[in-house]
Order: sequence, then C-alpha cells, then structure tokens
Amino acid sequence: MQQILIFLMFILSQNASHAMRIDENIDKIFAPVSDILSSLVFYPIDIFGSKIPITILWILIGGLFFTIYFKCIPIWGFKHSLGLILGSKDKDNNDSASGEVSSFQALATALSGTLGLGSIAGVAVAISIGGPGATFWILVGAILGMSLKFAESSLAVKHRRFNEDGTISGGPMHYIVFGLTKKGKRKLGEILAIIFAIFLLLGSLGGGNMFQSNQACQQFIHMTGDTNSIFANHVWICGLGIALFVGLTIIGGIKSIAKVTEKIVPFMCLLYIFLGGALILMHFNLIPHVIITIIKEAFVPQAIYGGVAGTIIIGLRRSVQSNEAGTGSAPIAYATVKTREPISQGLVSLLEPFISGCMCTLTALVIILTGSYKNYTDGISGIEITSSAFSNVIPYSDYILSIVIILFAVSTIISWAYYGQKGWTYLFGEGKKRILVYQVIFCSFIIIGSSMNLRSIVDFTDAGMLAMSVPNLIAIYFLLPDLKNDLKEYCLKHNINNNFIKGWFKTSKSQETINEEKINV
Repeated sequence: MQQILIFLMFILSQNASHAMRIDENIDKIFAPVSDILSSLVFYPIDIFGSKIPITILWILIGGLFFTIYFKCIPIWGFKHSLGLILGSKDKDNNDSASGEVSSFQALATALSGTLGLGSIAGVAVAISIGGPGATFWILVGAILGMSLKFAESSLAVKHRRFNEDGTISGGPMHYIVFGLTKKGKRKLGEILAIIFAIFLLLGSLGGGNMFQSNQACQQFIHMTGDTNSIFANHVWICGLGIALFVGLTIIGGIKSIAKVTEKIVPFMCLLYIFLGGALILMHFNLIPHVIITIIKEAFVPQAIYGGVAGTIIIGLRRSVQSNEAGTGSAPIAYATVKTREPISQGLVSLLEPFISGCMCTLTALVIILTGSYKNYTDGISGIEITSSAFSNVIPYSDYILSIVIILFAVSTIISWAYYGQKGWTYLFGEGKKRILVYQVIFCSFIIIGSSMNLRSIVDFTDAGMLAMSVPNLIAIYFLLPDLKNDLKEYCLKHNINNNFIKGWFKTSKSQETINEEKINV
C-alpha cells in the first residue's frame, strides 16, 4: 500500500509547465487505443438495412432466450427474491452456511458496482445521443437482464472455490472452467476463462473505473463554477484524490468492501430518490406527456438521434453499462455469500437489474421533464445534463447531487477494484506483490480516466464490458440444462408453484421426499 501512495504522489512532483499538459497528453495517448478496441467489439452487421453491433445483438438474444427458457422468471421469482433479501425465508439456514458476507451485503456490493454513475451520467449520455426514446430501451435491457443475472449468479455460487485462508474465489472464470470440465469440454473452458479474465481487466479499468472518475471530477468542477480553477485546468488532480482514497480502501478485501457498501448504497439511493422525487413532483402534471414522448421516440425518434436502430443500440449499450447483466461482473461478489443454495442467491440477484432500472427511470424523468438535454447538442454529454436539470429547478441541489455522485463513483470503483483483482489473480496467481502491481495499475487508471475525453471513455467502457459477455454467455448456454434442474429442485423444496411454472417443474422425486430432505438438512 505504501508503494501505491509513493507512486501516486510522484505525479505531484512534476514541474508546473509539464503538469499543464498532463490532461491533454493523457487523452491523446489513450484515445486511439479506445477507438481500436471499440471498432473491434462493436463490429456491425447489416440487419434489414440497419447496422447493429454484433455484441449488442448477442446480449439481446441472450436476454430474450433466458427469459423464455426460465418461464419469465423476473415475474414469478420476484416475490420470492424479496422474501429472501428481507430475511423471511431460510435466514437461519443461510446464516450458518459457509461464506464471507450476508445475502444483503452481497447484493449491496453488486449494486455498488452496477448502479454507479451509469444510472445518473450513463442515462444522460444515452439521451444526449439517442434522445428520450433511449430510455425505453434501457428499461427493456433491464427487464431482459434479470434472467441473465439469475443464471450467472446461481452458477457463480454453485461453482465457487473455498481457499485455504477462508476467502472465496468465484465468478465466471471458475464456473466456465469447472462447469465445462464436467461437460467434457475442459480445453474450451480454460480458453474461455482466460479470455473472460482479460476482458474483465479491461472492464474494471473502463466502466468500473475511468468512467466513474471522469464524471465525478466533471461534477466537482461544475459545482465550483470556476472554469479557470486549478481543478478545471488540471483535472488529473481530482482523479489523484479519488485514487488515493480508493487505494487506501481496497486493501481490506471483500469483507471490508461489503461493510462499506451495505451502508453507502442504501444511503446514496435514498438521497438520490428524495432529490429526484422532489423534482418530479414539481412537474407532476407533465409526466403523462413525458411517458408518451419516451414511447413514441423509442420507435419513431427524431432524425438527429440516428433513427430507430441508433436509439435502440445506444439504449441497450447504456443498459448493459448500468446493470451489467450478462457481463459476469456482479457474480464475483455473489459467489462470496453465505448460503447452501446457489439458486437462492440467483433469485436475490433479480433485484439488482430491477433497482438499476428504477434508478435509470428516475434520472430519465428528471432530464426529460426539465428539458435539460436540449441544451447539450454538441457531442456527448453526461453528468452536466443531469446536474443542470436539478440546479435549474431546485436551488443548491448541485451540492446534494455532488455528494450522491461522489458516493456512487467511489463505491463503484471500490467494487470493480475487487472484480478486476479476481481477474488479475486468475491470470497471474495470488501473492501480495502481484496484487500490489494490479492495485497500482488500477489506481493509475483513475487518474487517466479523470483526464480523458468522455467519448473515448464511453467507447472504451462499453467495449470492455460488452466483450465480457461473449465468453460468459457461451459457457452459460452449455450449463443451462443443469441449472434448470437445480431450479426445479429448489422450487419443489420451497413450494414455489404458480401459473407461470405449473406443470413445468416435474421431477422423479415426490413432494414428501423433498420435504423430508429439507428437514434432514
């Protein structure tokens, strides 16, 4: 940790004339890298005259297929997931199980990684590019993402590994290898796991790091209102402050992170809901018009937003960046939960895209109700749109929003530092020195992200995170039959049987046998 601080503080020792060029040089160096990666990941294919990135189509098809395959699990599993997270179902059973964190702590950690600024700045970016109609497709992505999240989270708990020091290693790298090995496809599993770990590192440096630090710093500068301040001219200094704080935090591991996120996440969500709810109430009479506008422009957008295909693509891109469904990031946190039943945590994870979708909707309503997005027509804009929407209506709301944004950004960066570290150790092995190298790289990218152009960061962010879905979903498709059987047994054991699943969950075991097994456990 001491080495991290020495490395970061070294930046401050540079002479003033060089420091003035740091922001510009950082963007000049990394923008071409972002462009190359984005062009590869978002290679378009022609469908009915529209150019659609193949990765977007990949996740969209996956979301539709999983929703159908699990008989609309976002609907019939939602009530049960609430009971699990509120502790009314099998609480004693799970509390005594092996694991590092509680179900709520795991959800809070995952939410801190997914909510981030994707629900605030990300929605603003979507509307600035795709218009109000992008909001509709963000919500579609969130609903379809619930089924994806269930599958990957259940598998993460099922195939997790308990280490000698009491910690847990889990996530796609592990269920890809262990799951496919059981299917007789060990080589394929090893290759896909390595590919995923590499993409995970890119995702941790992009959406989980640079995007967050960039938008948090922009909000700080916007709040000061001084475009000639030292922070406005040297944005990297803001990034350095965040990097120092994160560097001091991530050394505690998942238990330390979970203790922080279980307190920060509810607070920052409630604070943002209060602020956004107040603004919406002030424009309550305009809500019907806004809803009509969102639905209309989702299918017939204005020409300046690039047509229907452009609106759908940017909406789904921002949806993935917001809820991360299918990318395999959050399951790394879910794998550490205290539970004997992998399916239970998979059902809890249904809440994550749902909450993310609600937060995105809140932001979209605020932006469209105030019309703030109409004032930013030159290029991509993010947090500035959301901030101006509040500040023009509620006096001094900039200060409250700044607190929310900093909390969102820092909590996301901390969670993604853990995710990326798991990918790093999978590739390069455990060991304090090896982990220290990753932590230095990660904290350095906080500074880099704060100084980059937003467009370059958005492209790098989306490319890194969406690429994770390719090896992740390939493996899940192979493991779906086993996961379906696990879900059948779980539903019979807990007497979950309604119109959505009636007649589907048939098993050779009688209900009496299932109940006896439950008592014996």
